[in-house]
Amino acid sequence: MIFRILEEQVGQKLAAEKAAKAGESSDRRFMQLALALGRRGQGRTGTNPAVGAVLVKDGIIVGRGWTQDGGRPHAEVEALRRAGDAARGATLYVTLEPCSHHGRSPPCADAIIAAGVARVVSAIEDPNPLVGGQGHARLRASGIAVETGLCAEEAARDHAGHLHRIRDHRPHVTLKLAVSADGKIAAAGHKPVAITGEAANARTHLLRARSDAVLVGIGTVLADDPALTCRLPGMAAQSPIRVVLDRSLRIPTTSKLVHSARTTPLWLMASEIAEAATAARLGAAGAEVVHVADCADAPGLDLPAVLRALSDKGVTRLLVEGGARVAAAFVNRRLADEIWLWHSQTPIGADGVDALDGQALTAITDSPHWRVRSTDRVGADRLTIYDSN
Repeated sequence: MIFRILEEQVGQKLAAEKAAKAGESSDRRFMQLALALGRRGQGRTGTNPAVGAVLVKDGIIVGRGWTQDGGRPHAEVEALRRAGDAARGATLYVTLEPCSHHGRSPPCADAIIAAGVARVVSAIEDPNPLVGGQGHARLRASGIAVETGLCAEEAARDHAGHLHRIRDHRPHVTLKLAVSADGKIAAAGHKPVAITGEAANARTHLLRARSDAVLVGIGTVLADDPALTCRLPGMAAQSPIRVVLDRSLRIPTTSKLVHSARTTPLWLMASEIAEAATAARLGAAGAEVVHVADCADAPGLDLPAVLRALSDKGVTRLLVEGGARVAAAFVNRRLADEIWLWHSQTPIGADGVDALDGQALTAITDSPHWRVRSTDRVGADRLTIYDSN
């Protein structure tokens, strides 16, 4: 009898542990879906974070949502709308704490409570002082079970732009470098040359689409005359704001960037003493001139001032594409939060342009400031992604 009781107790314990593990696995799977949904809004939600949300009842998805273009409706409201009455008694998986304050729309926490949701699984707390744990507190006070921390690292990476803007008053900065087998980014005389293949280029254009803005220096504009748009099929409308570091406003009015400024925004970051007449002429062409301070101890614009100005204008995710001098400046000042380093198998030659303006790539690859997150083969090219420590 005693042995049978012990066997039953052990069996019940094992069954409970198995059920708990199954529940954890299901929770993770649904949160992964919420994260994937949230990424749909990256680069399109303005100052609002790109959140994903999934409503699940009895193991069945009854509603999905992500932050819509312009930042609203919020993901939770979208998921609730799609679920309708099925939201009552359901579990909500959401990548960021639901808001608890009145902005342009009512608090998501109130909508969740009114819908009768029984449980909320939230990846991370929102550092916004208008929320800052109050959303979770309001849900708990209404009797909703709240769990936090699931897939927190991934959620923090996806919401890095929002987190940096709130905490540091600057965007999350991703530096993209495509280098030849011998560490060059252009041929002699800064002559443009194709480095990466079609598959790598498609990844770069997707990265543009998921960024609020893409930044280059005036040297790149003068050498390459780039468009800096997203050229993936059907995604031209998701092109980021184009930003050019142009201290003296040297950009030609005949450039592709200026010609397209009325359809895709162009911001020119210029010195406070740049000529007013030139600024007015570029403004008349559709570009916006943003004046920032010069760097106190080196030639050029003050990069932290540039980042703050971009943040003040609503940019949360900034993609820096070069050229060599700009890339070196972001590396030397440790302003890159993430680095996408593409390696081609084809050399350019000793007279080509060094990727970091005369510095070796070891300034990134051997630096204690960045660590490798992942390395992948994309077509014939290799992509290594670094995160700042």
